[in-house]
Amino acid sequence: MAVQYPIILLPLFLPIAVTHEDGWSMKVPPEVRAMEGYPVVLPCSFSHPRHEQHSSMLVQWRLGHGPAGVVLFQCASHNNSRSCQPEGHQDQRYRLEGDPRQHDLSLRINSAALQDSGHYYCRVEVPGHPHASFQNKRGMHLRVEAAPQILALSVEGSEESGYSAVCRVQGSPLPDVQWSSPEHPRDDPPLTLLSQADASQHHTSSLLRDVHPGHHYTCAASNPLGREQATLFLLQPSPLQASSGPPHLLLLLSLSLGAKVLLFLGWVAWLLWRQWQ
Repeated sequence: MAVQYPIILLPLFLPIAVTHEDGWSMKVPPEVRAMEGYPVVLPCSFSHPRHEQHSSMLVQWRLGHGPAGVVLFQCASHNNSRSCQPEGHQDQRYRLEGDPRQHDLSLRINSAALQDSGHYYCRVEVPGHPHASFQNKRGMHLRVEAAPQILALSVEGSEESGYSAVCRVQGSPLPDVQWSSPEHPRDDPPLTLLSQADASQHHTSSLLRDVHPGHHYTCAASNPLGREQATLFLLQPSPLQASSGPPHLLLLLSLSLGAKVLLFLGWVAWLLWRQWQ
């Protein structure tokens, strides 16, 4: 099992400040990296010439842009309060790291997951004042990385159609999958395999064709963060397994025969009862 180590979360580029014609200015980095399972902070700061005049603010973080965007976190600060109270039932992994009174809207995500990758947008609004709101239009991209993890190693097929081994892997960047077998000499042609990536770009499956009983097959997954491998040994099919069907058939026949015997005994009892009447 690959060991994960925390990494220092630094923006890949210097933060970009965007100024609005109404005097709003917001500074966010274009990209932030995080390690799966560790916390990450999404930096966001703003300035406004009339900010000190307002005692209430609404802070909002969205994942995705436009109508398809999802509100992940929202809180309101009233009467110059030091705290920003979350609204509604929100994921407890999200909390405001910064202080809106200090123009800091940074969001903390505890235990980042691969599914958290995407574009984030921070927004600040002053209720009751026209044009007193601003959102960074470019957003920032959060990239969550993870060491390879083998999710499943299985065998498909039958003795008649042939067997194939399937290795399902997760990781970011997407892991490279390689197969090896001690019974397969290096001078032989390479093992026949087929890899297919999932639409989420975090999962991939590798199919190894023409595997044979009695052989070992090792699936190894690697990316810049680590390496993991698992070995599969395909057992020889036993004659008992091949003939497992007849006992079930025999059981069904026995149940059917028992029902017929009960019906016959019932019919004989009915005839004897009629004779005694």
